[in-house]
Amino acid sequence: MLTGVRIVFLGGDARQLEVIRKCVELDATVSAAGFDKWEAPCPGVSLEQMTVELLSNADVLVLPTVGCDDEGNISALFSSERLMLLEEHFAALPPHCLVYSGMAKSYLRGMCAKHSLKLIELLNRDDVAIYNSIPTAEGALVMAIQNTDFTIHSSKSMVLGLGRTGFTMARSLQGLGASVKAGVRKQEHYARAEEMGWKPFMTNELLLHVPDVDLIFNTIPSMIITAQVLSRISPHCLIVDLASAPGGCDFRYAEKRGIKAMLAPGLPGIVAPKSAGIIMANALVQSISDEALIKGDE
Repeated sequence: MLTGVRIVFLGGDARQLEVIRKCVELDATVSAAGFDKWEAPCPGVSLEQMTVELLSNADVLVLPTVGCDDEGNISALFSSERLMLLEEHFAALPPHCLVYSGMAKSYLRGMCAKHSLKLIELLNRDDVAIYNSIPTAEGALVMAIQNTDFTIHSSKSMVLGLGRTGFTMARSLQGLGASVKAGVRKQEHYARAEEMGWKPFMTNELLLHVPDVDLIFNTIPSMIITAQVLSRISPHCLIVDLASAPGGCDFRYAEKRGIKAMLAPGLPGIVAPKSAGIIMANALVQSISDEALIKGDE
């Protein structure tokens, strides 16, 4: 239970609604700014304006999954007003306040460090990343189906990177009957891919493996699908880049060659906001509970 914990939410998308509901259910005192367009607010949440006073009473501050940009702008899908997180707001937060975001850019990290506030990035948690890989893979499959004229079954599909998202992606493709190649950078990933029945190769040999591929799903957040690689890919091949922006594909050269390449970060919040929100809610509640236990032990 979160009885007595004062949680302030600032902005967000449909995922955040699920997080708010979960916190209310667990008896937290919940305030939310940036939700004036929320048509059916959750009973028990207090909708507020973003003020210094509001933040001065927070035990926990929850930002959207993408945090804020390097000017302090907060994404607020359910607000008609612009939300900005300024230094005066950080200064107003109590020293014990925990600041949560899915991920953080340099501005948010710098401000939290300057004001000695603990910042927790939920997307860095292994459990969150693994759970999020499920809607990511489903969304990538939807994009592949909508943008090709052939079935995934019996296709020659390639996954670049066998981290948490790449593994789920490769397994999903295999489940649909695709022939799966897996480009890896670690020997242990090579062994796991072979054990799973995929066709592994080291990414430094990518040029040798792309000519006959129908679908490529990239999860590596660095330039790997270069112009040289694209020059050997068939024009009918579809590339879905799941890495965080700017991705790992030379999109300019792909367009020049007539190859369809799509950058698709943040799919969980797009294709399954309810499920993605529940994942974030469970992680947030667990983390708050862990922090409280830590405080109690000190």
